[in-house]
Amino acid sequence: MGKDLFNLSGKLALVTGATHGLGMAMAKGIGQAGATVIINGNSSQEKIDKAVTAFRSEGIQTFGYRFDVTNENAVSKAVAQIEKEVASIDILVNNAGIIKRTPLVNMEVADFEQVIKVDLVSPFIVSKVVVKGMIKRKSGKIINICSMMSELGRNTVGAYAAAKGGLKMLTQNMCVEWAPYNIQVNGIGPGYFATEQTKPIRVDGHPFNEFIVNRTPAGVWGSPDELQGAAVFLSAKASDFVNGQILYVDGGILATIGKPSNE
Repeated sequence: MGKDLFNLSGKLALVTGATHGLGMAMAKGIGQAGATVIINGNSSQEKIDKAVTAFRSEGIQTFGYRFDVTNENAVSKAVAQIEKEVASIDILVNNAGIIKRTPLVNMEVADFEQVIKVDLVSPFIVSKVVVKGMIKRKSGKIINICSMMSELGRNTVGAYAAAKGGLKMLTQNMCVEWAPYNIQVNGIGPGYFATEQTKPIRVDGHPFNEFIVNRTPAGVWGSPDELQGAAVFLSAKASDFVNGQILYVDGGILATIGKPSNE
């Protein structure tokens, strides 16, 4: 039994927002564990095709579907198409998200609402559509990508923190409603990772780089590949009795209030 705990062969995983960054890294880990991967994006078909090609070059069976995760009709059509053309969805990773760094007092209501719609409402929409098949089959895994901002506040990211805090509670409520159908719903809360987006602020001497390195007990930024283990675990048989939990992959940030200034 032990050798099968993390084996995802024969499973189909849909990962939203998986054309780059952390979503792409998690999708790759799930694919390397044996699953067929559906890559979703909404920016451009070219970007999706490029990601699919990269995955297939590593021997991962991959397909790409472009649709807007905030549009329930578009999601319903895409899921029906996936299930017709590929297979039923066994694993859903709600990764698509945006952030707008604006002090709340200056933030436009429309911008606040957009962040909430993408980061909180879209996981509800996609899960609502996908879970119907999981309920019929009495089997499924849903992973919501939360954040340390599900637990903490920080200047200029109030809308994002509100959405991710809500996503934590949505994860727990999904667990309560769907656990009777043998569906596990959990979250991953990434810390600070070395991606293309964070590259400009990860240079030596940059105040935010110094802040993160000193705030993280591990003393380093995370590598995107270090999220793969958590994604595979929560997708696999190994987590069959893990439900309603948020697994923080943060190098220990949430375990400490930070280093004293005299250290």
